[in-house]
Amino acid sequence: QVQLVESGGGLVQAGGSLRLSCAASGLSFVSYAMGWFRQAPGKEREFVAAISWSGGSTYYADSVKGRFTISRDNAKNTVYLQMNSLKPEDTAVYYCAAVLLGTVHPGLENEYDYWGQGTQVTVSS
Repeated sequence: QVQLVESGGGLVQAGGSLRLSCAASGLSFVSYAMGWFRQAPGKEREFVAAISWSGGSTYYADSVKGRFTISRDNAKNTVYLQMNSLKPEDTAVYYCAAVLLGTVHPGLENEYDYWGQGTQVTVSS
């Protein structure tokens, strides 16, 4: 049974930092590209960042480029999202997702095979 479990969310002041983690189990982690998405209240889920199976390629939404960094540790079956210079508009539930063998469209959520349950990030002004 595949499980993706996010952690690291919480409440932070604007300008602060958080690091999200997503621990994967039940799959061959190195065979999967990983992505982070988020959904703010009343809005549709949107792409945040993605990383190839090797970590050699990364992709970011324009809204987080230069502030967020995605990385992975294949030995630990874990993907991370380092979030710096957080803004109130970053407030959302953050989800990690996995896609087998990667995708040429890392920003499209329907490309992904598995999803976590999400972790809440709240940025206060």
